[in-house]
Amino acid sequence: MNPLSALRARFSASVRAKLLALVLAPLLIGVPVLLALVWTWGNDTYERLLKAKVQADLVIAHEYFDRVQQGVGRDLQALAGSSRLAADFPDGTRQAMTELLASMGVRYGLDFLHLLDTRGRPIASARAPLGPLPDRTRWSTVAAAVSGAAHTSIEVFNPEELEAIDPALRRRAHITLVPTPAARPDDRASEERGLMIHAAAPIYDRTGSFIGVLEGGILLNRNLGMVDRINAIVYREGSLPLGSQGTATLFLNDTRVTTNVHLFEGVRALGTRVSDAVRTQVLDTGQVWLDTAFVVNDFYVSGYEPFLDGNRNRVGMLYVGFLETPFREAKETVMGVLFAIFVAISVLGSLLSLRWARSIFRPIERINAVIQRVEQGDAAARVGPLASRDELGRLAQEFDHLLDTLASKREELQRWADELDRKVAARTAELAEANAILRKAQEHLVMSEKLAAVGELTAGVAHEINNPVAVIQGNLDVLSDILGASATPVREEIRLIHQQTDRIRQIVTKLLQFARPGEFAGYTERVNVATLIADSLVLARHTFDKRGIEVLRRDAATLDVEINRSELQQVLINLIVNAVQAMGEGGQLTLSSEDWVEGGECVGVCLRVADTGAGIREADLQHIFDPFFTTKKGHGTGLGLSISQTLVQRYGGRITVDSRPGRGTTFCIWLRSTPEYDESPNAPGFRARWFGPTE
Repeated sequence: MNPLSALRARFSASVRAKLLALVLAPLLIGVPVLLALVWTWGNDTYERLLKAKVQADLVIAHEYFDRVQQGVGRDLQALAGSSRLAADFPDGTRQAMTELLASMGVRYGLDFLHLLDTRGRPIASARAPLGPLPDRTRWSTVAAAVSGAAHTSIEVFNPEELEAIDPALRRRAHITLVPTPAARPDDRASEERGLMIHAAAPIYDRTGSFIGVLEGGILLNRNLGMVDRINAIVYREGSLPLGSQGTATLFLNDTRVTTNVHLFEGVRALGTRVSDAVRTQVLDTGQVWLDTAFVVNDFYVSGYEPFLDGNRNRVGMLYVGFLETPFREAKETVMGVLFAIFVAISVLGSLLSLRWARSIFRPIERINAVIQRVEQGDAAARVGPLASRDELGRLAQEFDHLLDTLASKREELQRWADELDRKVAARTAELAEANAILRKAQEHLVMSEKLAAVGELTAGVAHEINNPVAVIQGNLDVLSDILGASATPVREEIRLIHQQTDRIRQIVTKLLQFARPGEFAGYTERVNVATLIADSLVLARHTFDKRGIEVLRRDAATLDVEINRSELQQVLINLIVNAVQAMGEGGQLTLSSEDWVEGGECVGVCLRVADTGAGIREADLQHIFDPFFTTKKGHGTGLGLSISQTLVQRYGGRITVDSRPGRGTTFCIWLRSTPEYDESPNAPGFRARWFGPTE
């Protein structure tokens, strides 16, 4: 019975268990369910609050970042509309334009500033000398300005572009990639591209004619001041309780190019990369991420959103987030306190309920104890007086009265039962004795009829077979004498005919020996079993010399047995031959003898023949002593073991067998030192009193 079934059975059989269940169910079931609901709702509310908080933070960071971009565009438009630039361009010298652009770039914090003609070709730069720049109109901002509209966007500049603008920008943009767990595999060792706020505005002279384009930008790589300002605006002093810390980051693709997240004290996590899950959701599918994420070295409640370049391609991400650990610890502390309160209430309520319920349990327990004592045979057990005057008290009184009535009836029934038992026992003994006599007579009759029928049939068959066999053998002898030397070509065939007729004669003899064992019984003598085993090995050695079979002897018997020596030798040789045939090529044949001790007295000898062959199937074991049963298809008559059993039983012995497939077989011959013959008149010749193949 499984534990659940056992518990159900105990519950159904106990009033106390049911009452306890009624009392404790609200506390032991309701409170855990309530705790589970509180935990589930608390976690859900906790997750929603954190996501709402980081979503609001991401909106603030997005708006500030947009204002920064718009500010760069407005500053560039202001520069493009300055009177000085309109007065000095395009008539001013290159040197004067370079100085003017350099002062403007420093004033507005631009990392580069170019002056382009109306077709977008570079004329002057804040950096002198002006290097060879590729076509500027390939940028959407410059193309828009050439068309007469100011434009600002986020763009990614390749290393060669940065080198042409200013080698210092290329050096600043270079960031070594740091191996990051859970990031998408990347064969690059560094990020050399630059993430740029890129702006361009048209320039008009005093007459309103379009005379050129002013192009500029701010490199975001390593722009720590900007990211710190975003973090300061989003996470002002005291905006995060419980000691949590806010962070902000700008990503070029999935690489942190400016961040206030630290790898360790004093070293920012530049070059680390976002996890592949975040990259897939934000950069690959364009969705906003609002969830907990592992950022560099700890879990942060994180918000990621993609930003686009001028061609509407997702080229990077804006990130804000705050450390989750303080919030999680605070949540777990609150939940732990709440759970402790619930558990304390449950325990206190359970104790009070149990104490109140004991007034009901006590009478029930006393009644149950009396029932158990009565079941164990204590007929004098009673509940006795109870303090309770309710229904349970009256039930106990009536129960005691019922037990008294049952006790008197039981005594009366016991007297009748004892008398009836005496009569039944006497009659049963008479019937058992009669049945035993009848069964013995029936067994003798059945066996006598079977053996008589088999003997009569066998004798007739033997007579009918022996006559033609004798004629065949006689004519073969005459044929050999007449032919003389002329019989040489067919001498082998004549020999085979002699051999097979002799085999027919042996089969007939075995049949007669099985059917009429008494007619073949010889005189008995005292036989030393060790000498008999040695003689039998000499006679049977030809069967295993060429098979590579090892023979072991263990002679421990101290008694001789009275038996017909030839018959016992026939039995032993038959078992040896069977064992050799069972082992095939190679094996171990063990022949041993020991005293047969029965009831502390040595009554005879046990001979064992053990082999290491394939063993006998369990289905065949119960038939191996049956006449004509054989597992050697096409070989043997199936009479060897049956005749051996008959010969041994004739002297009051028996043959037993122990065999398992794959572990060999052991036959045991149990022989009494002094034979015990069956002298019943129904026995065909001499039959042993024990008849069966096993013990």
